[in-house]
Amino acid sequence: MALFDKKNKKVTKYRRYSFLNIGTLLFGTVFVYMVICMFAYLTETHIMPYEVVRGNLSGNFRYQALSLRTEEVVRASQSGSIRYYAREGSKVSADSTVCSVNESGSTDPVTYENFEPNERDVERLHNVMSGFVTDFSEISFQRTYNMKAGIESILADMTKDLNTDYISVQNRCNAPDSGFVIYGTDGFEEVTSAGLTNDMFDLNNYRLESLRTRKQVKAGDVIYKLITEEEWRLYFPMDNNLVTELTGQENIRFRFLKDNQTFTAPFSIIRNGSDSFGEIIMNNSLVRYATDRFLEIELVLNRKEGLKVPVSAIVDKEFYNIPEGFAIVNEDTEKEITLKVERFRSDGSSEISYVTANVYSYNEETGVYLINKNLLKEGDCILQENSAKRKELTDNDVTVLHGVYNINKGYAVFREITVIDQNEEYCIVESNNIYSLSAYDYIVLNASEADVDQIIN
Repeated sequence: MALFDKKNKKVTKYRRYSFLNIGTLLFGTVFVYMVICMFAYLTETHIMPYEVVRGNLSGNFRYQALSLRTEEVVRASQSGSIRYYAREGSKVSADSTVCSVNESGSTDPVTYENFEPNERDVERLHNVMSGFVTDFSEISFQRTYNMKAGIESILADMTKDLNTDYISVQNRCNAPDSGFVIYGTDGFEEVTSAGLTNDMFDLNNYRLESLRTRKQVKAGDVIYKLITEEEWRLYFPMDNNLVTELTGQENIRFRFLKDNQTFTAPFSIIRNGSDSFGEIIMNNSLVRYATDRFLEIELVLNRKEGLKVPVSAIVDKEFYNIPEGFAIVNEDTEKEITLKVERFRSDGSSEISYVTANVYSYNEETGVYLINKNLLKEGDCILQENSAKRKELTDNDVTVLHGVYNINKGYAVFREITVIDQNEEYCIVESNNIYSLSAYDYIVLNASEADVDQIIN
């Protein structure tokens, strides 16, 4: 038993390994490398590519057009409760009854039995509510009241035929002329083209007062309007670029986005001080749009087609003009030439070398190549192969080109472009030049973030 206890008291010590071993060093090295790579990725500028496609700019000219008509305001001749009979937007003949004013001021509610709306009434209510949902904006709550007035107007139309007691009313308000009936005022009734301002096209400031929702009127109050002429006009604001493009154009093709109807109508430009407005004269279709003061339209212009390039991708670069007599043409590709260049050292001696350069443009009429200015410097001489002719480069040999950075090869290559159409966001450029762009090329989206020959990550 003593022997057993003695053996149990024997302790074996295990070997301890140092913290600084090969595994720790490898793991630490990898960890530091990952941290450095992550920091470099987060701090470096990332180049966003853009794929060049064919297209035009026809879908970028949408405006809220102001509709001005010949409108006659009709006022109440006496005070009392008012009831309307004519449907808003319908055309009434002269001396036909539009509404009546009850001098007694009775506003007793009317109940209807066995009333059921027809399909047309349901569709009209659906159009008003769906239009409100589509155009809803939290900063323009006035449209909520416009929807309420529209629904009440439709309900009044739906129930007016169920009323038989209005026939005995003597105080009828008959239309002074024939025209389209409108139950709303907005302050544009007497506005003409000479009084147009850009502020009028801000829909946040637009207010429509519904007349049909009132139960009582006073003598002299406006009770409805009549549009008495079939001719009406649309106006929309124009910037300087659009004025330049449409100057001299006598007709214009456009589309109403409300119902996707397309028209061609006479067109002219109105100038009020520094503001310019397009004027479209309409001689038909007033019945479709009589109740709308503002209509969203899209100009359908005969825009030029080509390669669609973002404005942000365009940059100006300087290039040297190289006469074709001093260029050694690369037979494998038309986009490269070789130059025999003589450079002078600081001690006055010179050295001759051959430089290969990408061709960014070639003018067949003048026989001049354009190459990257960074490849050469002022004072260098280019020599003609197998000849004693030489040409010293100066500032007079520099040309500025309009172009983009092509990144098909993984690095930025400048390509000249010729802009044939433009708006605020995109340009349309020609595509029939081997030194320029082609469809499905990739370019730098923001040219300010890249430079010639830069490697694109």
